[in-house]
Amino acid sequence: MHILPPGYLAALKRHCEARGMLLIVDEAQTGIGRCDDLMAIHHEGVVPDILTLSKTLGNGLPLSAVVTSDDIGRLSAERGFFFYTTHLNDPLPAAVGDKVLEIVLRDGLVEHERRMGRILHVGLQGLRARYGCIGDVRGRGLMAGVEIVGDRDSKAPAPELASAIGDRAYELGLWANLSSHPSYGGVFRIAPPITVTAAQMEEGVGILEQALAQTEGTLPLY
Repeated sequence: MHILPPGYLAALKRHCEARGMLLIVDEAQTGIGRCDDLMAIHHEGVVPDILTLSKTLGNGLPLSAVVTSDDIGRLSAERGFFFYTTHLNDPLPAAVGDKVLEIVLRDGLVEHERRMGRILHVGLQGLRARYGCIGDVRGRGLMAGVEIVGDRDSKAPAPELASAIGDRAYELGLWANLSSHPSYGGVFRIAPPITVTAAQMEEGVGILEQALAQTEGTLPLY
């Protein structure tokens, strides 16, 4: 998990325009208030040609959306583009999506998420300062990646150690999603709901610290 460098998305947009290409951004996981704004693209001020949404919009229901401009929509229709699924335009999940957006905006959940994100990252950086097995903490808002390494200098991945930490955290009551694909190494993906409370956030970070303290191989301590 990495944050795009400042200016990256804007440069990508310019290169797409120069080549007559469309910029498509997928915010299935980052959208609807998870990364310190309603959409992660707002950090760059870049408007993609097509934006896709799903998980965070449906709030557990099978809902996704493709957002684009009138011009692209009109051209697609003129050229006979056809897309259909069994539940296309299903009114029930669509109504849920409308309600999700209404609640996020009405209840100030983006600002709430920013506050909870600060608690999360301060807590995770505190763990990194103490436990040598944490090679890096990355992310924005309520989406964080915690990289578990065997050596902080070489940043050699330690997936087995990460798995042991995750197992202990689970036993203590915390589920932290561990990227298990070999190419990802041992990186915890932490993404609490944006309605999480400060007490819950502090409890979760505290459980993760217990798991680190009780798992062999997390030393040295600093």
